[in-house]
Amino acid sequence: QVQLVESGGGLVQAGGSLRLSCAASGLTFSRYTMGWFRQAPGKARQFVTGIWWTGGAYYADSVKGRFTISRDNAKNTVYLQMNSLKPEDTATYYCAARRPTSYSEISYYREESDYNYWGQGTQVTVSS
Repeated sequence: QVQLVESGGGLVQAGGSLRLSCAASGLTFSRYTMGWFRQAPGKARQFVTGIWWTGGAYYADSVKGRFTISRDNAKNTVYLQMNSLKPEDTATYYCAARRPTSYSEISYYREESDYNYWGQGTQVTVSS
């Protein structure tokens, strides 16, 4: 049974930083593309960033240069370092895992439907 458990959310002032973690279990973590999405109240869930099994990463334009995704395959954990936070970053942040369909797949997985497993979310609130 695949489980994704996020942690690290909280309340921070604008300009501050937070680091989110997502601990995965029940999957061959090193082969999975992992992603972070976020959902603000009354809005659709949106892509934030993804990281391939190679460690290469891609980002939404809105967070590029401020957020950094990384992974530790030994700990089955993916991280999201968020710097220079803005009030518009306020949302529930979700970790997602994509089950690979080929041995070395690499593409830009930005849609919710690209991912198979989801965490329960962690709230990030940025005050102005």
